[in-house]
Amino acid sequence: MTSSLLQTDVPVAPTVALCEDESVIGAPFAIAEFVPGLCVQTREQLDELDDETVSAVAHRLVQTLAALHRVDYDAVGLSGLGRPGGYAQRQLKRWSGQWEIVGVDPLNALAGEVSRRLAAALPEQHASSIVHGDYRIDNTILDLGADSPAARVRIAAVVDWELSTLGDPIADVAMMCAYRDPGFDLILGAPGAWSSPRLPDVPTLAAQYEAAGGVTLAHWDFHMALAYYKIAVVSAGIDHRLRAAGDPGQAHDSPGDAVEPYLELARRALGRR
Repeated sequence: MTSSLLQTDVPVAPTVALCEDESVIGAPFAIAEFVPGLCVQTREQLDELDDETVSAVAHRLVQTLAALHRVDYDAVGLSGLGRPGGYAQRQLKRWSGQWEIVGVDPLNALAGEVSRRLAAALPEQHASSIVHGDYRIDNTILDLGADSPAARVRIAAVVDWELSTLGDPIADVAMMCAYRDPGFDLILGAPGAWSSPRLPDVPTLAAQYEAAGGVTLAHWDFHMALAYYKIAVVSAGIDHRLRAAGDPGQAHDSPGDAVEPYLELARRALGRR
């Protein structure tokens, strides 16, 4: 992500230098500006914050995502970041193909049902924007202020842009919300900050996003189902790699334990259509 986004109200650390000479470290690399602040990743870290601050952080997170989706990607030089249209169709094709590689036999029928129902329900895309692709509290750096944290909370930077592209902003909001399910802790291997019950639930986050100037969340149940399906396949992929590496005895619950619950969440979301 380039420094051009700093011309907007989206807090992105600028790239200070780009080196494309692979002889330096073996691959092209960039150096980004250091951003001081707090990265809240675990439930324990979140619980060190009082309720007022937690509420303020959640509100700022949603405001920042809405601001990102309002960025004119042509004006800031990011029109080449990806193909803006047909996002849901491409995502479904990609993750259904991934399931064919990492899926497990007992869940093939359920995964296949979800994939087919998603394909049959693909909605028309009405908006395009920069999509972060992995947006939640632990992929941001927080500035909580010094004197009155709740009043001065701001998002100092949004990080981990590896999945960023151009696409449907509704899908981006849905991924943020799908991560709120407690099943995400099985993937992380420990209670995460973003799955904490102290944070707003999915309907509240969705309403806050629209109120913050984000796009209207049309076909919401479809996008939530697609997000749940994607996380299920990601979980299966992590579990597949662990098993391939001969590491069935990791110290935490297997990410594979999250696959079926997320597939069921996807199926239920499709049932609400």
